[in-house]
Amino acid sequence: MILREYTNQARIFVLDLYIRVVQAFMIKVLVFGVFDGLHEGHKFLFREALKHGDKLIVALTPDELVLMAKGHLPKFSFEERVEHLKNADHISEVIVGDAQFSSWHILDKVQPDVIVLGYDQKELEKDLARHIKEHGLDFKIYVASPFEPDKYHSSLINK
Repeated sequence: MILREYTNQARIFVLDLYIRVVQAFMIKVLVFGVFDGLHEGHKFLFREALKHGDKLIVALTPDELVLMAKGHLPKFSFEERVEHLKNADHISEVIVGDAQFSSWHILDKVQPDVIVLGYDQKELEKDLARHIKEHGLDFKIYVASPFEPDKYHSSLINK
């Protein structure tokens, strides 16, 4: 009985160690967004992002920042948007985005290997490039291609 318990404990230890080693070598990809009602364009972004890594982390914009940036709250609450993302394919983790614009604390928290931006995130791309240059950071940044932007864009769908 003692030998069996030891063997099970050893198996658990080895499995835990294996998982930690695999996770240490996974390429983390970070995407940003409001994701107010997931649509095919968002799903395309997630698939494109995963072409650049193994673990997709979504930084979800808090309601307060959406209100400041767009002049209105999202159609879905923050909690609802989190649930929609957690139920979506390809996403490993959903985290709260920064509480203020241009702070970029999220980069320290996540330490991504790759950042993938949506085709329509031009201002975010400029601000991110500025921050990376000012702080001497080294992230690979990709901008995803649009997926039927005349059909799948949140500003059109949420009218």
